[in-house]
Amino acid sequence: MTDDSINTRLTVSREDLLQDGSDAAFRTMLHNLLAFSARLQQIRGQFAAFIGLSGPQYTILITVRQLQGDAGVGANAVAAHLSHSPAFVTAETNKLAKLGVLNKWPNPEDGRRVILSVTDRGEELLKTLAPQQQEINDQLFEPVTAENFRMLETLARELNDSAEKALLLSDYLLQSRGAEK
Repeated sequence: MTDDSINTRLTVSREDLLQDGSDAAFRTMLHNLLAFSARLQQIRGQFAAFIGLSGPQYTILITVRQLQGDAGVGANAVAAHLSHSPAFVTAETNKLAKLGVLNKWPNPEDGRRVILSVTDRGEELLKTLAPQQQEINDQLFEPVTAENFRMLETLARELNDSAEKALLLSDYLLQSRGAEK
């Protein structure tokens, strides 16, 4: 087996991600991140269940709360923040408004769009969840120390940004491959 055939099986080529020319540690790290992501999704679903919502509804509710400021937040901004389609966010925010946990009103600058904010009922639901959420999050992030928290925070943001670029590259390569056939 030649060095070239070994390198073609590597899943990364950047030296920073290789150890002794191998991508085994990278693949292990990636699998650990995938498992962590799956657990985050499961925990999100359980947070939602504590307050009678679906996982996506809970995520939209807490995103609106995070982004609303004093004037509310546009549904498109919520969709962009979560990397969801505006149609999906619209469908879910309609359900949340019917449940009385979100306010929706027309955007005064563009009547085709809506502004969202969390209702008092929504705030109360999130308040009742907080003790369980705190205990679970403390356990979930037990290995994180004050010293490595800032690094993890920055790395998570940067990984999210690079994942967006990687998705665009993957889309491009997949479309290019389809055009060749």
